[in-house]
Amino acid sequence: MRRTLSLPVTLAVALVVAGCGGGSSSSSTSSTKAASKPSSGCKQVPEPKPRHVKLKSPPVTVKTGEKLTADVATSCGSFQISLDTGNFPKTVNSFVYLAKRGFYNGLDFQRVVPQFVVQGGDPLGTGAGGPGYTVVEAPPSSTSYRRGVVAMAKTAVQPPGASGSQFFVVTAPADAGLPADYAVLGKVTSGMDSVERIAHLANPALGPQGGPPRQPVVIDKITVH
Repeated sequence: MRRTLSLPVTLAVALVVAGCGGGSSSSSTSSTKAASKPSSGCKQVPEPKPRHVKLKSPPVTVKTGEKLTADVATSCGSFQISLDTGNFPKTVNSFVYLAKRGFYNGLDFQRVVPQFVVQGGDPLGTGAGGPGYTVVEAPPSSTSYRRGVVAMAKTAVQPPGASGSQFFVVTAPADAGLPADYAVLGKVTSGMDSVERIAHLANPALGPQGGPPRQPVVIDKITVH
């Protein structure tokens, strides 16, 4: 994923949270993934094949303020996200729509940036893919992206709060230092140890900007309760 953001923070920030709603990009590919032994607690799984998807915008099924939790089962364990339907109902609605369709099943976490984020949900696996539509729900200027926050990735040219299917989980020790440009999906309430297993698969050879993990990490299924 080489589409960048011009952010007044670190190099890692400038390079990571980019692709999402669809389109093309000269992104990092699976060829950069280094062979390694399975990470402790992570199953060895094959790399997913790219999927080209073109869906219509989802109907509204999520109610503002509705209590919803997403259980994300991965090859590195499961984690749970308390979905923020109060502040970002359109964003959550899109995520729930995709999850219930099985869109995320078999997709990978295509980017890991040490001490920053893990990012997945791209059907192409390159950082350039999406569901074929875009949702826009601009976050308040006071929005912060602290450890455990789950938000939606976007390109530099898209408006604040734009999202497709790609999401990232903040693994920075405190605040990631991102501007209020990314729609918040929710926050990890349990299973952060599973997220850390993914984070520990960062490939040192790729430097601080991160990239594909040292072994494939696949989403088995996302179930919304």
